[in-house]
Amino acid sequence: MLLIGFLISGKIQNVIMDDNERYNKAVKIEDEELFRYGMNTNVGDAFVYGKLEAVDTVTYPEIGGEYMYIEKVKELYNMHTETYITTDDKGNAQVNTRTYWSWDYAGSEDMRCQEISFCGVNFASNKIDLPDADHIATIKESSNERYKYYGVGAECKGTIFTDLRDKTIPNNTSFYNNLTIDETIERLESDFPIIIFWIFWVVLIGGMVFGFYYLDNEWLK
Repeated sequence: MLLIGFLISGKIQNVIMDDNERYNKAVKIEDEELFRYGMNTNVGDAFVYGKLEAVDTVTYPEIGGEYMYIEKVKELYNMHTETYITTDDKGNAQVNTRTYWSWDYAGSEDMRCQEISFCGVNFASNKIDLPDADHIATIKESSNERYKYYGVGAECKGTIFTDLRDKTIPNNTSFYNNLTIDETIERLESDFPIIIFWIFWVVLIGGMVFGFYYLDNEWLK
């Protein structure tokens, strides 16, 4: 298992090294004109830092404001019943029930802008993955019904790593919110995947060894 682990981690390390080579060779752009020039001349891999903003913002009337993306989540305050077992002084088991209340998910809807602008260039909103939505507000309709709102602001700054060619960028390009180009490269060049793999692999080996020795293996006798 250790030998197999070293083989697999070697493959992962090779992928990381190939990716790091791409990152080191990529063009770094922080200017709108260079961004347009890179797309027009098929410059290839590039890190681009700039402002991401919604061209056509969205919102719900009850909360106002302007957003790239907004989600409305409905929650209901429901009563639940559960059973649990207790043991008395004589060791006799007793089945008990209790009730509790909680806010439970009851459906959601969302809206997303159709067009975005990044580094001064307009794209369809599916060209760049929008940042994670943050909680905006909670509006209570009644004692047992409320709505929670999550959204992405109308503008933010960050970095994309993308392939500039054919006067555009690929769909679903990753956006690293509030990170400069150097900070983005530092995150992407992390050895975190190797660390995660070895944690998983050591736990797996330990579980297999434990299971092997605690099975009813007659031949061990």
